[in-house]
This record gives sequence, structure tokens and C-alpha cells, in this order.
Amino acid sequence: MADQKVPLLEVKNIVKRFGGLVAVNRVSMEVYPGEVVALLGDNGAGKSTLIKVVSGVYPPDEGEIYFEGKEVKINNPMDAIQLGIETIYQDLALAENLNVYSNIFLGREKLKKWLGLVSVLDHDYMHDESKKVLDRLGIEIPSLKNKIKMLSGGQRQSVAISRSIYWKAKLLIMDEPTAALGVAEQRKVLDLVRTLKDQGVGVIIISHQLYDVFQVADRMIVLRRGEKVGERITKDTNSDEIVGLMVGAELVEDSKGEEV
Repeated sequence: MADQKVPLLEVKNIVKRFGGLVAVNRVSMEVYPGEVVALLGDNGAGKSTLIKVVSGVYPPDEGEIYFEGKEVKINNPMDAIQLGIETIYQDLALAENLNVYSNIFLGREKLKKWLGLVSVLDHDYMHDESKKVLDRLGIEIPSLKNKIKMLSGGQRQSVAISRSIYWKAKLLIMDEPTAALGVAEQRKVLDLVRTLKDQGVGVIIISHQLYDVFQVADRMIVLRRGEKVGERITKDTNSDEIVGLMVGAELVEDSKGEEV
């Protein structure tokens, strides 16, 4: 874990209910700057619901959220983005008919005055700025004028990540980032996660690919049936133990990681 004493993100005793269903039950977790945390659990464990609370999709019914040491209210996704929390879902939210730099500036396009009168898109600025962030992250895409639909799955994932980083993401939440990618492209995405870590960005990864998260995660948090049942330092655990926690073959733990 990173040396910083103040977590980038801290959630305390988060509860989220849908009618009579408790989807997340008093879950607490922390993420530090430059730390990669894997959020693991079987389908229905509460991973996606917890992340949607952090990213402003769902309001929590109980609990507190702290960001950079201050309590915050995240009422909608824009609140999260303004704090520096960006979420990349599996669909990536890219416009396939637009090119790379247009996607990085999607919804936040740069304009300039033409003949001093009419506002038009500043294509050169958006291209050059996009190239800078891609270079910073070590991403190679032959032409930023290529439409997204022409790119591979790994390249699309890289564009989505680059967009978040360009817009000053401090915490990046990635939902199944290596799903449906070939081995070589999975490796590239994991290398990109390591680059983000080195640059001080906090990362939460939701994944069913245990091999992948063991490659990059510093810590692993396991949810089952809406509750946190385990937390492990990656180097001190193995896939058998993590799978056991996911399916309930291990002793349940309290939120501090102590066996009960």
C-alpha cells in the first residue's frame, strides 16, 4: 500500500437498499493514492452497487464517504467527476463513429473563433492534447484520426482511460477492464494500470479475472451477499484463499479483517 496516511477514498459503513433487498450492508474500504485495489465477489455480491454509490449513480442509505480526507456528498455522477472520480464501465461509453481525439474531448469539446465571429471545433488543439496524454501513458495508436470502431478492444480501453486521465482523474474505477480481450491486449491494459499507479492515480478494479488482478492489485477486498467478508494484501494471499472467501468456504471476517 502507498505510504500516504490519508486515504484518497474512504467509505465507512455504506448501506444501500432496494426495497427489502440489502444490496450493500455496512461495507467500509479505503484506497490510497497510487494504490490498486481489487474489488472481488461472485455475481450479486454487491460490487457494482458499491461502485455506483461511490460514482454517484446511487445515493447511499447509510454511511459516509470521504475523499482526500474530507467528507463528501456524491449526489450524482457529475459530483464524482468534479472530485476526480472517473468510472469506466464495460461498455466504455465511447462514440464509435467519432475519432480518438473527439472521444477524449467528448462532451467537453474545445472551441475556437473562426474569423473572429463563429465558434468552431478546434481540431488541432484536441488532437495535440490527446497525443500528449497518450504519450504520457505510453499508449500507441497509429492515428488519432481513426474512428473508434476501427480500433481493437485494448485500444478502445486505452482511449477510455486516457480520457479520464486527461480530465484529471485522481481515482479511476474500472469495471471488468480485461473482459473479452485477448491475452496480448490484456497485458497492455494491465501495463497501463501499472503506469497509472506509478503516476499516483488510485485505481479500483472490479474483475472476475483473478489472474489479472493478482498481477496488478496491491490489496484485495472480497464481498459476498452485500457484505465485506475479507481483505488481503495481494502478496500475502493466493487464488485459493480468495475463491474460498468469494464462495463462503472460509471463515467470515469482520470489516477489520479479523476472523469471527
